Amino acid sequence: MFKIYRNFTAYFVFVVPALLLYAIFYVTPLFQSLGYSVTSWNGINEPVYTGLDNFVKGMNDEKFWISLRNNLYFVGFSVFIQMPLIILVAIMVSSVKRMLNFYKLTVFLPSILSTAAVAVIWRFIYAPEAGLLNSLLEAVGLGDWTQVWLGNKDLAIWAIIAANGWQWTGFYIVLLLAAIFALPKEMIEAGEIDGAVGWRKAWFLTIPLIRPVIGVSLLLSVTGAMKALDIVLIMTKGGPFGSTELMATYMYKQAYSISDFGYANAISIIIAVFTALLSVFVFLFNRSAKEVS
Repeated sequence: MFKIYRNFTAYFVFVVPALLLYAIFYVTPLFQSLGYSVTSWNGINEPVYTGLDNFVKGMNDEKFWISLRNNLYFVGFSVFIQMPLIILVAIMVSSVKRMLNFYKLTVFLPSILSTAAVAVIWRFIYAPEAGLLNSLLEAVGLGDWTQVWLGNKDLAIWAIIAANGWQWTGFYIVLLLAAIFALPKEMIEAGEIDGAVGWRKAWFLTIPLIRPVIGVSLLLSVTGAMKALDIVLIMTKGGPFGSTELMATYMYKQAYSISDFGYANAISIIIAVFTALLSVFVFLFNRSAKEVS
């Protein structure tokens, strides 16, 4: 089995093609973007070197800071609301004895939809006149709570976050369910004999054993929150008044609406840096939690 590690032919056949694809479709565009980020370029004429002007512009751009704040809202929702909910639902579903596959399919179904479809569905749900949400509020006597959800600059970003969470929560639940069902039965039975039942079993046995998968899910959720784009473009296009703008949507508009490709590339580099920093933070947090346990 271990002879393959000393077989250079195996490295060439299996590793080199993957590295080439990674270099062509990730590393090369990243360095190209870095190069354009220090230029003034409209996508047609020759780029003109401007140094760090685009990054300084970003630091002084109020709309950019609003987009960064909204991305942090996405990340905060993923960490403090979505992930605890995912863990809770996964543990509850794992204890179901009947119709388990039905529940797994039900929670996973939204994640197989395209983000464009999810955005259109939730635009209908949030519609002020005939939308499902306002209709339900009216039906249960809470008509005063009805809103123009996507037209309210204070609520629109949270409405989008809820829609995005609805789409991806089931995906992570299924990941955690796979980890729970893969736990050694002998270990679970030994824990139950020692009194680990109910919430004690979940807190002291199940969660610590699936912590690596929770860490991976958290990392994927955070990086996904930093890259969110299409759901905002379809639901609000960044409105009202730029209140739902994300860094990715702001970058997209700078490039394809204003043709300021230099500034757009600078924003893309900032997105990459922030995503890398958050990923490192999540990794270090998971490692420290593992060492403590």
